[in-house]
Amino acid sequence: MTAVATVHRESISVRYAETDRMGVAHHSSYLLWFEIGRTGLLREAGHAYRDLEDAGVMLPVVEYGCRFLKSADYDDALVVETSVRELKSRVVTFDYRVLRGQELLAEGFTTHVCTDPHSRPRRFPDPVREAITVFLPAPAAP
Repeated sequence: MTAVATVHRESISVRYAETDRMGVAHHSSYLLWFEIGRTGLLREAGHAYRDLEDAGVMLPVVEYGCRFLKSADYDDALVVETSVRELKSRVVTFDYRVLRGQELLAEGFTTHVCTDPHSRPRRFPDPVREAITVFLPAPAAP
């Protein structure tokens, strides 16, 4: 059994512009909320997205997915939990959970490749790799 990773939490409210005519959050909003969680995690790790990009480190999304369990509605107070599922030399996968109180509404992931500004794959800088490893699951106890 794998221990729980350190998790970054971001509080958000469902904005009117993120809903459909019935006041239900549109499925595309979740990907934006994942971005809020991911940028918050990187900021908490000491590497704001802007600083990474200024240093020539780009993280384009190469895959994403989301499983919707319950709907979120206009003005709901939500928490986006973000952790790191996997970190390789050039690829990182983030996991997300969207909650309303204790109720799990959705769970998803994004996978990113580390590139230079010309979209050529590159290794993560060591300080970035080291900083986000705290968000990886801890090894299972024997």
